[in-house]
Amino acid sequence: MANYTVEHKKSFTLTAYGFSIQSNFQDMPALQKEKAEFWGGLKADGRFNKLKAAAKDDREWSVNEVYQGRPWNYFAVEASKTVADATRIIEFPESEYIVLAGTGDKETLFDQLTYRAFGEVLSQITDYAYIGGPNATYRKENGNGTFYGEFWVPVVKK
Repeated sequence: MANYTVEHKKSFTLTAYGFSIQSNFQDMPALQKEKAEFWGGLKADGRFNKLKAAAKDDREWSVNEVYQGRPWNYFAVEASKTVADATRIIEFPESEYIVLAGTGDKETLFDQLTYRAFGEVLSQITDYAYIGGPNATYRKENGNGTFYGEFWVPVVKK
């Protein structure tokens, strides 16, 4: 099983652009293609740079959430100023979080950590349960072309 920690996190808020996922979660290539097209569009139309300019640090976040009955994926930052046309402001509760860390390629790190967390960690732990709500992965550059990231999912002790 992948290494993880359980950490207490204070509540935090992310400002995000997002889209409603159409692909089946079991169809990883289709899901990755859908996300890549959305994220490419963010870069092409300037929204990526707008969010990065509003960020209070260099962390880039990918958030997964069920919102209004549909699965969504977002690109997000902890903003230090308002982004008027953001899709959502996502509130994360103060809670215990399962934290799974890793390093890798910028384009694949979000999915690698998410799939390891849901496929390996959450399916095998017995003392904590996922409480639902948004989960998030952040990445930041290591300075050598690789990226460090952490997947955070809120849990409660069983």
